[in-house]
Amino acid sequence: MKNFFKTNWSTFLMLSLTIGLLPFNPPHIWGKLKWIAGGGAFSGPDAMKAMDWFDVLMHGTPWVLLLLSGLFYAADLFKTKSPQK
Repeated sequence: MKNFFKTNWSTFLMLSLTIGLLPFNPPHIWGKLKWIAGGGAFSGPDAMKAMDWFDVLMHGTPWVLLLLSGLFYAADLFKTKSPQK
């Protein structure tokens, strides 16, 4: 699984810059994240519906995959570096 994230980082980057940001002006995921952070996503008349949560999942997944890929890559960089004697 770790190798999957390390080898597909460019795919995750491409997906993040396309699906993750569509529509581009303003990025759709940004509006959804502001909605969730504002507290209106869970209660009130403007609460998010199932379709809105699916939208967050669809536009947010490429970003999560890209983050995981970067974390695995960074972990390997730190693991392979050994102190010089």
